[in-house]
Amino acid sequence: MFIEKITAEMREIFKEIPYGIDHTLKVLSNAENIMDGEGIGGDERELIVIVAILHDIGAVEALHKYGSIDGVYQEKEGPAIARAILHKLAYANDKIDRICYIIGNHHTPSKIDGLDFQIQWEADLIENLLGKEIKQDKEKLVDIIDKNFKTNTGRAMISRLLGLG
Repeated sequence: MFIEKITAEMREIFKEIPYGIDHTLKVLSNAENIMDGEGIGGDERELIVIVAILHDIGAVEALHKYGSIDGVYQEKEGPAIARAILHKLAYANDKIDRICYIIGNHHTPSKIDGLDFQIQWEADLIENLLGKEIKQDKEKLVDIIDKNFKTNTGRAMISRLLGLG
């Protein structure tokens, strides 16, 4: 029930840029598949699901303020919006801090500091790679996979989706 409320909040915010909803739901699906493969459950799974749903929540505000949804602006605007949503729904403060940290850094791989963040990074990167022309450059793709995918499940998913093995 809690996840449905967060999803409803996300859908409302993304009304202006509906492709954000589609992207978010694909990232969520990727995250759930990675968590299934890595055996992630319980509270950690719930936190990762929430991060997946809210990871780009700053995009609309970034578009209004900066005329751009570039990652740097999403990172800047997203945490406050996510925090407001989670407070409104009475989510635990200590978990809100972790969720906001990941949202506030989700385009900055050097900030990855745990499996929860790593799974979000991989789930989002899968979608971003599938939409790029880089798919034609197999050597570059292998390099990106080697540098960015740390979970066995994420690595297998992206390799399969890109036809690399």
